[in-house]
Amino acid sequence: MTVFNQFNARQQSTAQVQLDYSQFLEAVKSGQIEKVVIEGRTLKATSSEGKRIVSYAPNDIWLVSDLLKNGVKIEAKPDEEQGFLMSIFVSWFPMLLLIGVWIFFMRQMQGGKGGGAFSFGKSKARMLDDSKERVTFADVAGCDEAKEEVSELVDFLRDPSKFQNLGGRIPRGVLMVGSPGTGKTLLAKAIAGEAKVPFFSISGSDFVEMFVGVGAARVRDMFEQAKKQSPCIVFIDEIDAVGRQRGAGLGGGNDEREQTLNALLVEMDGFEGASGVIVIAATNRPDVLDPALLRPGRFDRQVVVPLPDIRGREQILMVHMRKVPVAPDVKADILARGTPGMSGADLANLVNEAALFAARRGKRFVEMDDFESAKDKIMMGAERKSMIMPEEERRNTAYHESGHALVAKMLPKTDPVHKVTIIPRGRALGLTMQLPSEDRYSMDKDRILSTIAVLFGGRIAEEIFMHQMTTGASNDFERATDMTRKMVTQWGMSDALGPMVYAENEGEVFLGRSVTSHKNISEATMQKVDNEIRRIIDQQYALARSLIEANRDKIEAMTKALLEWETIDADQINDIMAGLPPRPPKPAPSSKAAEPPKDATPTATVTDQPAEGV
Repeated sequence: MTVFNQFNARQQSTAQVQLDYSQFLEAVKSGQIEKVVIEGRTLKATSSEGKRIVSYAPNDIWLVSDLLKNGVKIEAKPDEEQGFLMSIFVSWFPMLLLIGVWIFFMRQMQGGKGGGAFSFGKSKARMLDDSKERVTFADVAGCDEAKEEVSELVDFLRDPSKFQNLGGRIPRGVLMVGSPGTGKTLLAKAIAGEAKVPFFSISGSDFVEMFVGVGAARVRDMFEQAKKQSPCIVFIDEIDAVGRQRGAGLGGGNDEREQTLNALLVEMDGFEGASGVIVIAATNRPDVLDPALLRPGRFDRQVVVPLPDIRGREQILMVHMRKVPVAPDVKADILARGTPGMSGADLANLVNEAALFAARRGKRFVEMDDFESAKDKIMMGAERKSMIMPEEERRNTAYHESGHALVAKMLPKTDPVHKVTIIPRGRALGLTMQLPSEDRYSMDKDRILSTIAVLFGGRIAEEIFMHQMTTGASNDFERATDMTRKMVTQWGMSDALGPMVYAENEGEVFLGRSVTSHKNISEATMQKVDNEIRRIIDQQYALARSLIEANRDKIEAMTKALLEWETIDADQINDIMAGLPPRPPKPAPSSKAAEPPKDATPTATVTDQPAEGV
């Protein structure tokens, strides 16, 4: 009986028989198989009775030899289904790879967030989360006028009828302008913390992408979201990224950026105004913004956030000191007097550096000495204690800095000398630091002339005492020449040339300004300008030289003190100028807190002597 008897019923309905592999091998050994067609792992056989048999073979390496032993005729064909699928995969694989890479980059441009590959036209504005710690006006100090102006927005949003009853209209846009680090973004966060309305935040660079039209689409989507939450506030940080003047530059404008700006202009005050949406923007480059963006109806109000004055610096220091355990000897008013010109970010960094110094010294509280060290590091750079200077170069640096200090002490209308050091800091081999006695917003002619003479004091001392010239005075000459040229050509401080501007147009080419040079000054006039600059420089150089030659003993005493102690302070300099031996330096900072002396001197943070060339 053959193995096909059990399939009689199936044979009646179909001519093809499905056998297990073991049954197929049994049929081969019994001589019932005449021919086998192998297609991949599929076996299509013909029996001696003419029946078609189908089986599936495992990876059997002895299959062909068994078939040959039993006299089976073998025919091999490729697997049609597998070959077809493989050919499709090979032909479409490059296209599938490109599509996958494109989808990946689309998701990356969304910041990795969901939304599909075609959602890059959606706005990236983030709505303020109420769960996060809020910043309030109590955390903002040093800009009372700016805080008062923006606080009106909060009052209007809370009680609009107070202003509407008198016919007042809420400003549609507020542009905050100020130097870097003055607190523009912090002020916006305070508005968000005080206002009980939705607050959207976005950066100007988030609008523009590599695809044309994406920025404009994001602007429209952002205002569409804001209108749904009206009344609300939209804050755009660094708006100069998209608000630059149109049509500027040598090669024409950036079409993508200009389309984004046009969409922003229309949304702020177009045919359909964004009612109930207040736009607050911040920038430190108001000069590059497009005039259409600054007109009333778009940014109705410009709020200047200036550098803080002495009272503002004291308030800012008090805000940041609340987060640091300070010792009783730390006086915010003294620190404020010694930090003219510092912004809020600079003062925050000062407090942080002082805390780091205290931690390195193993203290439990931050003391005044730590703040002194932090100010020296910020203003003069970190000490390069590992730098070994030759003795001749070290002596030359001591004479150089002594020359600066003596001329500054001898001339009127110069800032008091606070500290002189020959310890290399940053890129400087030595430094003379002067402390302004008060905040100053302009300079008169006598003060400028005295400053120029002080700058020449270093080179003159090298010539007189070391009989040589070094490159250390290069920055001094650069600053002195620049100040003298501005005196003559811009500030009208020359009797020979009078109150007239002789400077050439120095506008920025890539802002569409000064593309071509317009020379409105004759060669003869420029010769007079050069002669006047040379006269002022020679005059101040001779003045500084006469002062140093008349006080050679004081220069020698100051140089000796610098070579011995490396750093001398204002008290030691005053002793030398009075003809007395300088008092020993103050002891180094210790880990034990101490009360400040009653005659504590404000520390310096503004130096008229920059880092000398190395």
